[in-house]
Amino acid sequence: MISDCFKEHSVNKIFIMRQSHLIILLVLLAGGLLTVQGQQDPQYTQYMYNTQVVNPGYAGSRDALSFGLLLRSQWVGLEGSPQTGTFTIDSPLGFNENMGLGLSIVAEEIGPAVETNFTIDYSYRIQISDAGKLAFGLKAGMHLLDVDFTKLNIADANDPRFQNNIDNKFQPQIGAGVYYSTNKFYAGLSVPNFLNTKHFDEGSLANTTIESVPQENLHYFFITGYVFDINENLKLKPAFLGKVVGGSPLQADVSLNALINNKFTLGAAYRFSAAVSAMAGFQVSDGLFIGLGYDYQTTSLETYSDGSYELIFRFDVFKKPERVLTPRFF
Repeated sequence: MISDCFKEHSVNKIFIMRQSHLIILLVLLAGGLLTVQGQQDPQYTQYMYNTQVVNPGYAGSRDALSFGLLLRSQWVGLEGSPQTGTFTIDSPLGFNENMGLGLSIVAEEIGPAVETNFTIDYSYRIQISDAGKLAFGLKAGMHLLDVDFTKLNIADANDPRFQNNIDNKFQPQIGAGVYYSTNKFYAGLSVPNFLNTKHFDEGSLANTTIESVPQENLHYFFITGYVFDINENLKLKPAFLGKVVGGSPLQADVSLNALINNKFTLGAAYRFSAAVSAMAGFQVSDGLFIGLGYDYQTTSLETYSDGSYELIFRFDVFKKPERVLTPRFF
């Protein structure tokens, strides 16, 4: 995705300039060619609150009609940095609770580009043991891209690459995943999009011999976690996320969250060679959870930004009374 023009390891050349106390990111053309390698999807630290976006096998697994909203402001203080919003809804199907159905909407604005994804998520669960279920998930939808080149500070206003904006460029999206869960353990493996997405049309570069084709490579996600019941008032959940993208370094996140009195959630996480994070959340009611997360960059980016923030809302309409008495920790 275009968002990766601002993510580490994703852009050939990025120059950071100060103008009127603002940091302006300029993506420059190296020798007249913009080629982005190892494109990546929007990044989340509190991914466990929008797991459905990463793995469609999660849809319906909470045995409730579940709504989720996650808002992320990345690298606060950097002009043009990623601003991401994710909305999800999912539920078991009423006529067959072995199946789940959901909708995921992801919108991201970064610099001159706005990207929006709409996907339908479907899962089918099989009871493979007394405690465990294995779900197979499919994801299908569309990706829309808009780029307004007039928002860029372009050295050569007549550069043919920037004469025509990109409006609602459509790309299909197809993904899949498997997800295993019990009341205490989960693990999942997924590819949210099997299709390589080229974001710039050659037609927008008419009268040139140079192509500009940022391309999204396949993303492979592995997630897992386990809930330890320390006592009746305290649960601990260590978790891990690994993400592999061609042309980019391995991303590995480790986290530890604590659920206190089934009401308060406190957590810490570390993304190797990238960031340390903290979060706090509160179970406002049986169905409503609100949380806030903060990332501190451990790279040179922290010099130019004030960190990243995530705001989390989740609302469940419970179908089974036991979900109210013992809220699941994932």
